[in-house]
Amino acid sequence: METSEQVAIAQTLAGDSEAFRVLVERHSRSLFRLAWRMTGSRQDAEDVVQETFLRAYRQLARFDGRASFGTWLHRIAANHALDLVRARKLREPYRPQAQGEETDPLASLPGGDPGPERLAMSGQVQRKLAEAMDQLSADERAAFVLRHFEGLPSEDIGRALGVRSVTARQAVFRAVQKLRRSLEPLMGTGI
Repeated sequence: METSEQVAIAQTLAGDSEAFRVLVERHSRSLFRLAWRMTGSRQDAEDVVQETFLRAYRQLARFDGRASFGTWLHRIAANHALDLVRARKLREPYRPQAQGEETDPLASLPGGDPGPERLAMSGQVQRKLAEAMDQLSADERAAFVLRHFEGLPSEDIGRALGVRSVTARQAVFRAVQKLRRSLEPLMGTGI
């Protein structure tokens, strides 16, 4: 853990609520990225980030430093996002993303204008990927996002999800297999 994080934590615990701002500024972007990829919704991701920092602030005295502060925050965010995704799946049936709906705010395409065929294929791939991701269990989705989007090793994924690292690896493996099967029909289309 960086010295500035240790100082900010110590100052926050000593009653300086402004010191917590350093931690929020340092970690909010990565937590938003994680939450957005897990929930698929900007609004839900913003809620997850806000709730994560609220919970972290309230429970800061429980942070024991065994893992990095960022890992601890990721665990809180992943757990909250999992709860939100599970609750949503119970309330709402799957509905494909409609044309013009919100897309990944963090995605940026390199320069060069793609042709109409490429744009059409890209939209098809995005819809198929969103459908495939929605078919994953909440645990599989979380493990996949943490591994392939956040680049975390299995040990950190296990800690973030509260499972053993072998269980995290298995969840990632199952997610990859399901996604591969779902996206297989697109592989012969020249993508």
